[in-house]
Amino acid sequence: MAEQDPSAPALFDISALTPDAPAFMDLKNPEYAYMFGFLQADGHLSQGTRDRGRLTVEINIRDIAILREFQRLTPYNSSITERVRRTNFSKEHHSATWSLCSLEARTLLNEFGLPYGKKSTKIKPPRFEFSRRDYLRGVIDADGSVGFTGQGFPFVSLTTASTAIGAYLCHYAKKVTGAERQIRRNARDGIYNILYTKEAAVQLAEHIYYPGCLALERKKTAAASITSWVRPPEMKIRPPRKPWTPEQDRILLAAPTLAHAATELGRSQSSCQVRRWRLINGLEPLPTPHD
Repeated sequence: MAEQDPSAPALFDISALTPDAPAFMDLKNPEYAYMFGFLQADGHLSQGTRDRGRLTVEINIRDIAILREFQRLTPYNSSITERVRRTNFSKEHHSATWSLCSLEARTLLNEFGLPYGKKSTKIKPPRFEFSRRDYLRGVIDADGSVGFTGQGFPFVSLTTASTAIGAYLCHYAKKVTGAERQIRRNARDGIYNILYTKEAAVQLAEHIYYPGCLALERKKTAAASITSWVRPPEMKIRPPRKPWTPEQDRILLAAPTLAHAATELGRSQSSCQVRRWRLINGLEPLPTPHD
């Protein structure tokens, strides 16, 4: 059954948006919720003249099975094609593309939140009831990663340009794992890189990649492998980081020495030193008098 989050109530009834909506893309259905999340992250909706257009999803040939699932779930004519081409990463990149031309289907997807054209910063979670963990699994399957770090720690991550998607994952994952994340754009390319490791990753993977769910097979396998991880007895648990407030930043910058700042703020000198360096060098916004 679709999971409901009482902390995030529906903003309007889906039936009011599309009173005659077909069963296709009923986002309370876990499979359609997953499919929509995947399409938002990895699909492309193009629009031409005279109501012509196309929805396409191109992925590595190894994941073609998920495109066949999308075709099964879609009550409109669609096709899957393959091609081999040279890319920046491979001389022979073998990919598969699912294509859907139906105007009715495209209109519905667009109304639900899949924009035409460039969409990376525009996408956001649906504004009506939907199966939340399945939707997020679709987003992570398309734009995230699951597995072990080079140090052998389990992780679940998401790379997205959408503030709404990044914030929603942080909101949802905190409820599931208790781990809090503050999203911040990468200074180099403006992308959000959200990472969960160790126990938080295990809990999130167990919750999102549940038995029998629709997912990329390789990521479902990776999720199953990390859920067996147990923290070694000798590995200490770090206390959660205390976020810096504008008022604390002002005290830090006004303090005559790092020792004074550390004493007044109840933080270590090394923490104060790093924070002051980041503020002075523009890696963090300076506090304003009105904060």
